[in-house]
Amino acid sequence: MTATLEPTTTSDAPAATFDSLNPANGDLVGTHPIATKAEVDAAVAVARETADWWGNLSFDERGEFLLTWRSVITRRIAQLADLSNRETGKPHSDAQLEIVLAIDHITWAAKHAKKVLGPHRVAPGLLMANQAATVEYRQLGVVGVIGPWNYPVFTPMGSIAYALAAGNTVVFKPSEYTPGVGRWLADTFSEVVHGRPVLQVVTGLGETGNALCTSGVDKLAFTGSGRTGKKVMAACAENLTPVIIEAGGKDSFIVDEDADIPKAAEAALWGGMSNAGQTCIGTERVYVHERVFDRFVAEILDQAKDLRAGSDAGAKIGPITMPSQLDVIRSHVEDAVAKGAHVALGGPDAIGERFVQPTILTHVPEDSTAMTEETFGPTLAINPVKDMDEAIRRTNATSYGLAGAVFSKKRGLEIAKQVRSGMTSVNSIIAFAGVPSLPFGGVGESGFGRIHGPEGLKEFTYAKSITRQRFKPPMLLTTFARDAKTDGRAAQLITLLHGGKKTIK
Repeated sequence: MTATLEPTTTSDAPAATFDSLNPANGDLVGTHPIATKAEVDAAVAVARETADWWGNLSFDERGEFLLTWRSVITRRIAQLADLSNRETGKPHSDAQLEIVLAIDHITWAAKHAKKVLGPHRVAPGLLMANQAATVEYRQLGVVGVIGPWNYPVFTPMGSIAYALAAGNTVVFKPSEYTPGVGRWLADTFSEVVHGRPVLQVVTGLGETGNALCTSGVDKLAFTGSGRTGKKVMAACAENLTPVIIEAGGKDSFIVDEDADIPKAAEAALWGGMSNAGQTCIGTERVYVHERVFDRFVAEILDQAKDLRAGSDAGAKIGPITMPSQLDVIRSHVEDAVAKGAHVALGGPDAIGERFVQPTILTHVPEDSTAMTEETFGPTLAINPVKDMDEAIRRTNATSYGLAGAVFSKKRGLEIAKQVRSGMTSVNSIIAFAGVPSLPFGGVGESGFGRIHGPEGLKEFTYAKSITRQRFKPPMLLTTFARDAKTDGRAAQLITLLHGGKKTIK
């Protein structure tokens, strides 16, 4: 049985399809079926049947399948990177980088699921001292995953690999801009599990995603815009399906006066421009201590002078994958300039029909959309601040709370702890994403729930608590035969344990 759901028809009418196009030149990459509601429901039904087999394997057995899949992806990394390059337009080397990170995450999930999710003994406390208490984490059953187009391998893998390692089967709806990548992942996993539909792909547009939300999956993991995330939550609410939402960000980059300026500029430039700025955890706002502001701007402009977007081998930035985003980028840049921002590099004229050249603005008004809304393009807004308190205050003055970075030799950790976000890197850029044991996710309008790390494994399970009586209790409290004497002894014991004022050590 193939891991990719093929459309079924009840008449001679051809199944509906859509095309995947190369955003760099408009070339056709592939044609894919639009899965209907009935077809999505059928995929979930098949996944539920297969869950009995997959979920009853041991952690070690599932781990072996996942590690084999990891090896297959590793051996074919050039093939997958080429497909990602054609569907997203990102440079081949960037496509390879996200696959490398995904491979590392598959490995971690496969090797740590047993330790994180297996039975653990817990202390029963004095009142239940006669009980042996354990907790373990059981798979939910079938997990739905709706993935994004900007990192079509790394981002959904944070849900897929961890859900599989926890013992769930998965139905994956990739972005309509990168369906080929999703199909490739499912087909290679199908090879590993000898055709069993443990990981299936349903391709399509928004209606297909909505169908997955209402299909009765046991949990749904979504990555995308906050606006679409709200629609996902509303659809999932019909069946009380729990969700993980990884939405957008307006991440800041803080530079203290003692920072290594060349390194900070290098990190900010990459954080803002890599993947054409189409990174939810990328840099959009930069706050620099006023004492080093001019040095920082001069340095980043010097490093950016040869950086450009294009489809040739010398270009390090690809196209804007989603055409409608071009209007968003243009409106943000024009709004900032109209309100008084200084154009240090690029500007409104840098926005073309497919590509956006690197754009750096300084002294950007805090009420401009370039500072308040997610731009998702190769732009940076750099503003001076009088001190780190102001940098923190401005950083936190947003409804988003996904990620960020701090560059400071002495106060980096102190500043990072005051930033309201799910993730912050100190003296590096997005390093947390490459650490498989760290949870990944945001707060506020950046979403909720976590992928990666122990928390990411537990997201796709439910806790199962078990007590086992080891010996007869000194006081049997759970019986109608309990008498006044027993009640008195219980009251004396609880008073002895908790009636006095205690200090926390």
